[in-house]
Amino acid sequence: MFLAQIDKEGLIVDERFNDGGQIPDRFIELLNRKPLAFWAVRDGLDWQWPPVANFGPKVMLINGWSGSGGDAFPDYFREAGLGPLIGMRTWGGLIGMSGSPDLIDGGGVTVPTFRMYKPDGKWFAEGHGVDPDIRVVDDPAQLAKGVDPQLERGIQEVMELLKTRPPARPKRPAYQTR
Repeated sequence: MFLAQIDKEGLIVDERFNDGGQIPDRFIELLNRKPLAFWAVRDGLDWQWPPVANFGPKVMLINGWSGSGGDAFPDYFREAGLGPLIGMRTWGGLIGMSGSPDLIDGGGVTVPTFRMYKPDGKWFAEGHGVDPDIRVVDDPAQLAKGVDPQLERGIQEVMELLKTRPPARPKRPAYQTR
């Protein structure tokens, strides 16, 4: 879904209800791309480089239903300085399980086998999760009515950020006389 968003003025990354399964380092790399060049095209619109990137302001929506990779993603988003986290604290479960064999009756047992720590040597906040920068309470009654206060706040924040951090789109310089 990212390719359809690269030409937008800004992004609201909705990572609510993300139960993980993948550590989102690649998503952070894509969201954190900086403009390297713009191609002046003779017969069309100029191209940005890298072509798969959005250079506008970004915010991320989070909630308590996100865990594991859903905890890592907003943590990395914050560490990369991509924008504010909006919503409620994530679940806080980032201890992984692997190598647990199935039982003969088809059931299973999980055993924690790995945990994340940061480059500064501190453990990820297991059992706590990632706190938002801007707290907006989940309200199921409002959601049932089609009103999403977290999304509305995300829109408000991106619109404010657009005033101070518009997307990188420099004016094409005059052609050289050669």
